[in-house]
Amino acid sequence: MSAVVDLDAAVGFVVAHGDAVDRARLSRLRTGAAAPAELLDAAEVGQTPDGGWPATLDSPVGSVDATCYRLAELDDLGALGRPAARRALDWLAARQLPDGGWDEDPSLAEVAPEWARPGDPEARFYLTANAGFWLTVAGLDARAAGPLDHRVGGAYAGVVQAAAHAVAGQLGRDGSWPSFLPAGWLSAAVLHRQGMYDESARIQAVLAERVPRLSPADAAWLAATLRRVEVGEEQWLLVSARRRLAETQRSDGGWDSDDGHQFDVHTTLRAIRACRPAVTSAG
Repeated sequence: MSAVVDLDAAVGFVVAHGDAVDRARLSRLRTGAAAPAELLDAAEVGQTPDGGWPATLDSPVGSVDATCYRLAELDDLGALGRPAARRALDWLAARQLPDGGWDEDPSLAEVAPEWARPGDPEARFYLTANAGFWLTVAGLDARAAGPLDHRVGGAYAGVVQAAAHAVAGQLGRDGSWPSFLPAGWLSAAVLHRQGMYDESARIQAVLAERVPRLSPADAAWLAATLRRVEVGEEQWLLVSARRRLAETQRSDGGWDSDDGHQFDVHTTLRAIRACRPAVTSAG
């Protein structure tokens, strides 16, 4: 009998150790409950006038990486249809390069982490997969504030299609990708939603081989990402990632973050998103 994630223990860990935003994310994941308006306002703080979020609080320059991170938080809070998220998505779409990819502003070279370094090909691939993913999943949520469009990516359908082709054009024949590990599952998600199932499946096959060695944080990120684009629950990659989470859950119900224990609640919320029972309605 394979191990199973203890969701009740995970919920208890977030309640015990999370802040008000964490508990609101948990509530929405469990029941779909809307977050209080003042909490949503606080989660959107710091947005630059042109729509992005900066990498550091005092910076006037929006960051692709930081904006994607904030969109992930807002997604858990059910806030992707709000004006702040729509401005951020418009900003991401406007930042797309002619080849369909994304790069950080050159002025961020001194502060950018390795995975977002301006001009670096590996970073460009990762940022393209990440921006493409959020425009893919958020486009329909943002429809209420824009044109009614049922295509993949909604109002950003053309942007998403160009991103998918930019990613697919750099894949190896064996499904390998020229970038960091998370770029794999983000790319697989973008390609899956674009109907490029063969390319997505090749990436997923590579990822499946790596699951036994994934950190808990990466296993949670992978599974949550693929579930967000409705990859089938029975897919071997999702099943094995959840098994990895069951193997690595701590006795207190939480999981270790790769970025220090202050981020364990974030990792645990992502694991809950990855392992919660499937629902039939969108959300």
